[in-house]
Amino acid sequence: MNTEEIVTELKQERERLARAIAALEGANSSGAARKTKVAIPRPTKLKGQQGRALTPEGRRRISLAMKKRWAERKKIGS
Repeated sequence: MNTEEIVTELKQERERLARAIAALEGANSSGAARKTKVAIPRPTKLKGQQGRALTPEGRRRISLAMKKRWAERKKIGS
């Protein structure tokens, strides 16, 4: 690719950018209202999927592990 081709491509890119900037500035100056985000409700579970349930034993193991962790932190912090 020679220098003339590069310069031509750069000029075309500059013109494209100038048109895009002009279009954006025109949209802003027309007093167009801002778009706000709208919350889209999502399904909690997809069809055919089962939710994971924590068994009472699993809940108990997690509870004991957290209590142990908190006790260690309290001991270190004191």
